[in-house]
Amino acid sequence: MLSRVADSIYWLNRYVERAENVARFVEVNLTLLLDTTTTTNYWQALITTTGDSALFRESYGEATSENVLQFLTFDQNYPSSIVSCLKRARENAHAVRANISSEMWEQLNELYHTVQRAASQPMTLEERYQFYPAIRMGSHLFAGIMEATMSHNEGWHFGQLGRLLERADKTARILDVKYFILLPSLQDVGSPLDNLQWIALLKSASAYEMYRKRQHRITPENVAAFLILDTQFPRSICFSLLEAQKSLHCIAGTPVGSWSCSSERSLGRLCSALDYMTMDEIFDQGLHEFLDDLQSKLNRVGQDIYEDFIAVPLAV
Repeated sequence: MLSRVADSIYWLNRYVERAENVARFVEVNLTLLLDTTTTTNYWQALITTTGDSALFRESYGEATSENVLQFLTFDQNYPSSIVSCLKRARENAHAVRANISSEMWEQLNELYHTVQRAASQPMTLEERYQFYPAIRMGSHLFAGIMEATMSHNEGWHFGQLGRLLERADKTARILDVKYFILLPSLQDVGSPLDNLQWIALLKSASAYEMYRKRQHRITPENVAAFLILDTQFPRSICFSLLEAQKSLHCIAGTPVGSWSCSSERSLGRLCSALDYMTMDEIFDQGLHEFLDDLQSKLNRVGQDIYEDFIAVPLAV
């Protein structure tokens, strides 16, 4: 497979997954604002967790709900906004039309135009509560169509790799939202407000129902363990990385448990570390510190994938 084709399929899936997860971030805030009367500035904290506070302040200044929603959803100049992600996903899909199914192209087109139509006119509050779930469902549909209509060859594995690495990163960021936005004062720990916030967090990852089938009580330790270390839930960090590792081994042609390139080594080390980690160790380190370090390691994996499979070697 040509490296440019692999790169386009990889980023096509990363961008669709990223758009879905931005929609999830916004849904967390909208749900919390609906259910609580707290004066916490959820919108400012949400911008903080994106890591793009300076860019936001330069363009918008104050973190009001309208400014943050515009920035994260419709801002053409912000690379991680929903509209920017879907635009780039569509550009990558167009470049590899011969390598993906027509159904994938049609679904991505429909999702892109849904966002473009929404950007052309102001939305009511009710329309917002319908819009962001529609983005999530559109992304799910795209992934399902890819699963059902694209040959599970190298290209498919590059797509899986992009989607799963993006998912692991964004699940980590969703947990960090709790750290920045929802970290309660000592007297609020275990209160109804604290529980509401953890429930909203689980719902933002489509994890609430599966979590409740496993656990009877909502506790920070159990929620974090479910979203980080669970090996059966599809949006957990551990599950996503283990599945990504399988696709990477299929691409490289090496069996699980061995490695032949830097990306296999870095991803394998990360999976092994999670496999032997406990929540006590994570909380001793600090949840935020652990998640921040994890995101740095995921960035390293992404860079290694680029250097191993995409970058053109320099002539000697």
